[in-house]
Parts: sequence; C-alpha cells; structure tokens
Amino acid sequence: MTHTSDTDVIICGTGAAGLTLAIDLARRNVGFLLIDKAAQPFIGSRGKGIQPRSQEVFEDLGVIDRIVASGGEYPVQRFHTAEGPIDKAVVEMSDPTPDEPYQIPLLVPQFLTERRLRERLTELGHAPHYSHELVGFDQDADGVTARIATPDGEQTVRASYLIGADGGSSFVRKALGIGFPGKTLGVRAIVADVLVDGVSSDAWHRWGEDTAAQVSMCPLYGTDLFQLQAPIPFDVDIDLSAEGLTSFFRERTGRNDVVIRSVSWASAFEMNARLADTYRRERVFLTGDAAHCHPPTGGQGLNTSVQDAYNLGWKLAAVLDGAPESLLSTYEKERRPIAEAVLGLSERLLEAAKNRDTHRGREVSQLDLGYPDSPLSMTSPDRGNGVLAGDRAPDAPVTGAGGLPTRLFSLFQGPHWTLLGYDVDDAPAPRSGLHLHVIGGGGDILDTGGHVHSAYGLSSGQWVLVRPDGYVAAVVGTADLGSLATYLDAVGIRPVPVAQPHHTETSADMPAPSPSGAPRTRREHRRIRSAAEQRLATAQRELHQLSRQVQRDLRSVRRQGETTAIVARSNFAELAVQSITRLAANLRSDPGDRSGRSDQ
Repeated sequence: MTHTSDTDVIICGTGAAGLTLAIDLARRNVGFLLIDKAAQPFIGSRGKGIQPRSQEVFEDLGVIDRIVASGGEYPVQRFHTAEGPIDKAVVEMSDPTPDEPYQIPLLVPQFLTERRLRERLTELGHAPHYSHELVGFDQDADGVTARIATPDGEQTVRASYLIGADGGSSFVRKALGIGFPGKTLGVRAIVADVLVDGVSSDAWHRWGEDTAAQVSMCPLYGTDLFQLQAPIPFDVDIDLSAEGLTSFFRERTGRNDVVIRSVSWASAFEMNARLADTYRRERVFLTGDAAHCHPPTGGQGLNTSVQDAYNLGWKLAAVLDGAPESLLSTYEKERRPIAEAVLGLSERLLEAAKNRDTHRGREVSQLDLGYPDSPLSMTSPDRGNGVLAGDRAPDAPVTGAGGLPTRLFSLFQGPHWTLLGYDVDDAPAPRSGLHLHVIGGGGDILDTGGHVHSAYGLSSGQWVLVRPDGYVAAVVGTADLGSLATYLDAVGIRPVPVAQPHHTETSADMPAPSPSGAPRTRREHRRIRSAAEQRLATAQRELHQLSRQVQRDLRSVRRQGETTAIVARSNFAELAVQSITRLAANLRSDPGDRSGRSDQ
C-alpha cells in the first residue's frame, strides 16, 4: 500500500551531517523527514575527532557540553620501540583565548557524537526514521517527489527540497548522475572497536612504526573500548572476529599478553580522496560524505560534513520563508572550495604519517576557514585591519548593561542574524530575524575588557553583521547602513511592518476622498492607490508567513496524531487563511484599483 504525505525537506542519511541539518531545521520550525535505510544508528567510532570550529557549531546547536562529556582530549601517542616506549603529544595543547574559546580537538567516538545529536533532536520534537530507504525520486520546478520503502510499504513524499547526506556511496548522488572523481591513495586499512585486555588506557599505543606491520590501539574515552587501526595488504582477507584480530595483533607486535575479548564494529577499507562534480541539481543537494570523501588523517571528514550542513540549514530555511532562491546557490560556492582545501590537507597529513610525523597543529582546527570570496561577503575595500567579510566571527567576553557577564557567542546563539554597532549614536530600524546590539556607552553591551575591539578591530561608528552560521557578512560605517539594508533585503531579512493608526480626520499623507467616495484629483488617486498597494504587499507577506506556519502545524498534527480538538482548530485556521486569500484577491481586482490604473 502506498501512502502519500508532504513536508518541506527530506534528509536522506542520519549521520553527523544529516543530524546537524535536522537540528538546524527543527529550531527554525521547518518541516522535514529524516530517513535512513539502515535498521539502526551507526555503531562505529570511525570519525572520532571533533575540531575546535565544530565545537563552536555544537555550542550554537545546544549540544557542546554533552559532547565534551562524552569523550576527552587526545591522549599522548606512545611508540613502542626496541629501546622502550616513547611518548609524544598528538596535538598542540593551547589554552583558550577570549576570541577562540575552543582550542583543543576532542576525541569522541562517532557513535557517541551522533547519539548526542539525536538526543538534541528529540528535545526539539523530532526523531530519525530507520528502515526507510529512498528508492527513487523525481523533481520539477516546484519540488521533489520521493519514493521511500518502509516496513509498512512504499511511501510517496512530496517536498520542496531533497538532501543527500547518505555517505560516500550516496544513492542520491548516483541517481543524479553526478561524478565523484578523485583517487585511491594506495592504502588499505582495518579499523575496529574492540574490548581488549592488556593495554593501558592512558595513551594511544603504536607498534611497528615505519614498517608494513604497524598497528595501533587508541582508547575511546567515554567507553571501555579501544579503536584498533592497521594498514593491510590489498590482496589479503582479514578475519575481523575477536579471535582473528587477537592473532593479527600478536603477529605484528609479539605481545601474547594482549587479548581482544569482543568486537563491536569493524571495517576493512581503502582510503580515497574524492570530490563531487557539483553539490546541487535543481532542488536536490549533496552534503557531507556524499559530496566529499577524505582519508582519516587529521580528523577532517566528519567536521567538514557537520559544517556543510550548518551552512545549508539556514539558507534552506530562509528560502522556504520567502528569501530569494539565489541564496541557495551560495552553498556550493562556499563549501566546495573548503572541501577541496581540506582534501589536500588530509592527503598531506597522510604522507607525513607514513614518515612517522603524526603531529597536528592549528591547520586541522578549521578555525581559519572562511568565505572571503563568497557572494554573501560584503567587502570593504578601505578596511585594512580587523575582521573582514567572510571571516569566522570571533567570540569575546562582554558585560550586559545590567551588569551580568556574557559572551558574543551567547548573543549569536540561535537561528538569527546579529548586527553589532560599536560606539554608535543611531540604530537602524528593527527587522524580523535580526538581533541588534550596541556596544559602548548608552548601548546594551559594554566592552569592559576591550576584547571586542581587539578581536574585531572596530572604530567608533562601525557595524558588524554576523550571519546565522557565525561568519562575518559585512563591516560598514554608519554612512553605509543603506547598503546594509539592501543586503538584508536580498537575504530575506526584511523590516517589520508597522501598523498605522486609524484616523478619522484628514491626514496630510492620506487626503480625504470626496463626498462621493471617489478621489478628487489624479494626484489623490495615485497617493491612495500607492498606500493601498503598500498595505496589500504587507498583508501578502504576512499571509505567506501565516500560511506556511499553518501548513507546518497541520502536518505536525496529522503526523503526530493529536486530539480531535486540535485538528478542528487547525482546520479552522486553514479556513481562515483561505478567507484571507480570497480577500486579498478581491482587493487586487477592486474596481477602484482598476480605475486607478487608467490614470497612469
């Protein structure tokens, strides 16, 4: 039996990228369906490194503390040699700074990271659908029709957009015919999560470095497991059972005191570096491993995937809420060059690792990645220092006007844009989806330690616009606020309509009609018509927003099986929208409006 439903977005794939995108859409009240053909969540540790920039993303999504608590800092690497063990640090250990509160990468098994993301998604009222396989889809100018095989039969779902977050062997990418060029890197390896006796958990143990017989055991903090890693020949079958891996380990290390008790997950794989030819075909997008495939060196794959989704989420929500469709074209323009650069970094780190250089510095943190060449970066040619459009927006400790300490990241947190004015006199008009803060005397924020000035390099009278994903969109002076207003209009951040008071007396802006009810002059006619058109445009925008919200509510009601009373209220709301639509149509076709046209 085939069931039909609809939503705004279908997300195919419940890995870190799919879950991040789902959380971002959920907090923006966008309807979505999150599906995976697997019967249960992924249980492996494959992507275990969480870089500082991803930690900032997870703070914004409200999950950073749980992810930190689920793992720990990288342990030292202990090289077991004929002369004895030698300990070396894996990463540079830097203290947090006011503008970069996260400096140290975390070691968190992928299955725990994804578990925390699912928990956050549950808090927002959503859950993944497992054993739901996308088996086909078609798209047209208005949306995508997807066919999904479920335990209860095939389901047809109509959505505005489809997102392929379904991994390196992506069904979505293959169905679109998008090429995935790249290369194999000449390395085949095994990775396994094992319960083991005879290995201490205070270090990442390595044996046989600089040889084909190398093998390592890394403790997976937050669990009792270790991750076993080793290169293997291309033409050899490996027994991935506990007994097989114990024998394999003993052959390579000579350690008969080490016993692998159980294997919770294991994989033999070839390392590849690949990048999709394009991230988009019309209304279908690729994100995460479906768009790029990395070797594991440097812990870049999962982090790049999370940040893909973080970039795409706010843009999908904005376009669904009425922003120009062209906003979505910036997703590939911003994220594909990042993936290309990160692939190059991962390959260089792999070559270094072959030469026993496992050191990791700032280059893996992803804090220095940005979008300086993006169409969304409003450049300022005369700006010589401080942050520039496209840069990551720094954090800074500040004090609220009420005397309580806070941070810029706390002000940025959420689905909104943020506009910071530094020592300014006048503020622009409020806009829906824009949070405005004035820093300095008379403002709501005080730069008590000078950290904002230091991090941003601002002068009196300057404004910084920060995107929802924490990147600087523009730095302008007060004289350029008009250009900033045009920019905000273009990305769907519009002024809030101000209701005009009703006057019974003649207004200077609205001449009274003649006793017959008709305007007396062409000038009066044009002014009345212009005011009516403005009211109509405002009503249509509000109608569009109300209609979308009611449709989301209706889908939620029907999906979750609420009570009859709620259904009735929802149906009443739908009737109200239909009535408003008819009124708007009548206003458009009003005879007086048509007579006004003849005067032009």
